[in-house]
Amino acid sequence: MTAMFRITLPDGSVREVAEGTTPADVAAAIGPGLAKAAIAARVDGEVRDLSRPFAGDAQLALVTMKDEADALELTRHDLAHVMAEAVQHLFPGTQITFGPATDDGFYYDFAPAPDRGPFTDEELPLIEAEMRRIIAKNEPFTREVWSREQLIDTWQRQGETFKAEWAKELPEGEELTIYRQGQWLDMCRGPHMPTTGRLDPNAFKLMRVSGAYWRGDQNNAMLSRIYGTGWLNKKQLDAYLFRLEEAAKRDHRKIGAEMDLFHLQSEAQGSVFWHPKGFILWRQMEAYMRRRLDAADYAEVKTPQLMDARQWEQSGHWGKYRENMFVVPDEIPNTEDEGAIISGEADMMALKPMNCPAHVLIFKQGIKSYRDLPIRMAEFGCCHRNEPHGALHGIMRVRQFTQDDAHIFVREDQLVEEVRKFCELLDSVYRDLGFEDYAVKLALRPDKRFGSDEMWDKSEQELREAVQASNLSDAIKAKFEELPGEGAFYAPKLEFHLTDAIGRTWQVGTIQSDRVLPERLDASYVGEDGNRHRPVMLHRAILGTFERFIGILIEHHAGRFPLWLAPVQAVVATIVSDADDYATTAAAELAKAGIRVETDLRNEKINYKVREHSLAKVPYLLVVGKREAEEGKVAIRRLGSQAQEIVTLEEAIAMLTREATPPDLSRAS
Repeated sequence: MTAMFRITLPDGSVREVAEGTTPADVAAAIGPGLAKAAIAARVDGEVRDLSRPFAGDAQLALVTMKDEADALELTRHDLAHVMAEAVQHLFPGTQITFGPATDDGFYYDFAPAPDRGPFTDEELPLIEAEMRRIIAKNEPFTREVWSREQLIDTWQRQGETFKAEWAKELPEGEELTIYRQGQWLDMCRGPHMPTTGRLDPNAFKLMRVSGAYWRGDQNNAMLSRIYGTGWLNKKQLDAYLFRLEEAAKRDHRKIGAEMDLFHLQSEAQGSVFWHPKGFILWRQMEAYMRRRLDAADYAEVKTPQLMDARQWEQSGHWGKYRENMFVVPDEIPNTEDEGAIISGEADMMALKPMNCPAHVLIFKQGIKSYRDLPIRMAEFGCCHRNEPHGALHGIMRVRQFTQDDAHIFVREDQLVEEVRKFCELLDSVYRDLGFEDYAVKLALRPDKRFGSDEMWDKSEQELREAVQASNLSDAIKAKFEELPGEGAFYAPKLEFHLTDAIGRTWQVGTIQSDRVLPERLDASYVGEDGNRHRPVMLHRAILGTFERFIGILIEHHAGRFPLWLAPVQAVVATIVSDADDYATTAAAELAKAGIRVETDLRNEKINYKVREHSLAKVPYLLVVGKREAEEGKVAIRRLGSQAQEIVTLEEAIAMLTREATPPDLSRAS
């Protein structure tokens, strides 16, 4: 007798189907339109092929191109397989290895035939054309279950030595699947769309070729990795390519050099050399943040950079971050004693990778009462993390950085209100810095964590309540989402993801609700009942780190900072040497009014000066010639504008002074 399964659809309706029925069959039964639109199925939450039969009662949601996240993942996975088939068809003797989807596309690693060298960028258009031919053939993707021995035998017969090596390491008895498109096949868990023809032939592009070691080990063979980007339609592809072009123009390293803000070099890997103009930008940011913290009743502290390893072990960071910490001996051994050794990690010191344990030590000095809480402790703390060389990226990912860090020690009954206040402070700061579009995400408990489930339940719910209680805009609240498993090992956290001027997102701010560290480091206060109680410790940052946030600011504004942040706010440039004395006087008056100003008295044509200062992103160029000198005026040219406005020097000073006032001080006045 044929078994019958109950399939529950998203609207709650139930369909009785016979064993062997597939999601494609259900789609066809609902209607021809859905059958045509469906590209995959979500069965009990797992995305599967439409042609894979149900194994029992199940929840079913059919996936279409409107389900963008799932559709993009499927599209990119399919494109990886199509690219691999194209490469092997065009270049016989090429071996395949692995080819996953990525956040913006896909790649595949290939071992070129012995009689040729690595693939090159010049060969990418040829591969793209072959991919379009395969897409046009509309070949079905079919899933097959194979034994381990069958896989090994197939790969060995086909000369796929890398695949055979991998197959030999797979556990015996595990269900192994391959996917075919036409005659081409690869070992793959899936899922895939029904056919190659579901791909838009105009919505992908192969980007570049690079080297990659087999299995990421430099002792293994070097492979050719071909990267591509894939999208649901040409409009999305064009938008992505435009973002890449804009990102290249806005690269903070390029603009940083043009504006003479900073540099990096091998003598200090992962640390930034801030030039005078760059450090002016830093100081403006620091002064602004300090004023905001002072107004919000934070107390600023300063803690040591070097702390005993035992402190990090007690806090729990030693086991989690040890490999990313810079460690030094507590005492340098006597070099005259050749037998002198370091006695072990108990006698080691470490440069702090974060500030939190040190802030707990300050909290523990003296007896704290319930009346003292909340205590808001802030530090622009210099921290160090031993990031791998390959992970370093300009000033966005460095080894030495300064956090706009703070820890708030609260009673249980104060927690939601403090998180609410933080959300509103952060919102105001982001808007002042030109970011009005951001998303709030709640990172939930990871598998490996400290603390009880009850503690995590409570902490996660408090953060949800705080976001809803805040005065964040309805648009921001509507984008709120939860990230299962993404929390820290000691606490759930709210993450704040900025969207910049060209649509990229950056995770910067965070607040974490921690009941673990106060317990581990024995922090307590005296409650109203006269007993000792544990505070909850809120770890929070708005910028994240100064280095990375300044890098984001540079790229967001393309170097054209709001006037209050600009390192050089104005340049007084002469047309003729007869105006040199007036230009010097005008610059002195501007400086007296608080404007960061320079003069350009060089014997160069004014068009040359305009181009040079535009490249350096100077917001205002005040041009003076003989007539301006005689009349006490200046010709103002704004960055990015061809027009100029003739005003008196006094009018120019008043205008620039108003515009150069930081937003928090403008509100205060």
